[in-house]
Amino acid sequence: MTDRWRARLAALFGRKSWSGAAVVLAVGCLLLLLPTGGGGTREKQAEENAQTDSWEVEEWEEKLSRILSRVQGAGETEVVLTLESSQRKVLAQDSQWDGTGNSRQSTVTISLGGGEETVVPLETMAPEFRGALVVCTGGDDPTVRLALTQAVSALTGLGSDRISVCRGTP
Repeated sequence: MTDRWRARLAALFGRKSWSGAAVVLAVGCLLLLLPTGGGGTREKQAEENAQTDSWEVEEWEEKLSRILSRVQGAGETEVVLTLESSQRKVLAQDSQWDGTGNSRQSTVTISLGGGEETVVPLETMAPEFRGALVVCTGGDDPTVRLALTQAVSALTGLGSDRISVCRGTP
């Protein structure tokens, strides 16, 4: 700093030694120049949204297996699920009408900045199950079969005619 600026600052703030203030000012300027990570945060958020939106049938099968194996008498359990349709999203649509009565639809997108865009989902539709097979060591007991059928039906929305419970080898 020049003596002229020091004198002005001293007159303004009533201090004579500005070496400490100059260091603080320099550190503040350096902090302002550092990247804030705004772009990375947006990318991470999009990644997290994609992970929470994704639906894997294998994860559901494992989760059902763990839960059903806790049913009294079921024993070790494996579950196989078949799907009628997978998870899907209903996207926001924009309709534009021309003077002749024709319409044109387009998917609504929003800008994330940096030239990136994303669609606007209105609703995420759950997958529809076609059937379920449960293989467990206690599958020959009618009480266990009924309990497992009711549990799978409650969790998947399948009717009992689409759920098969079989006895597996220990």
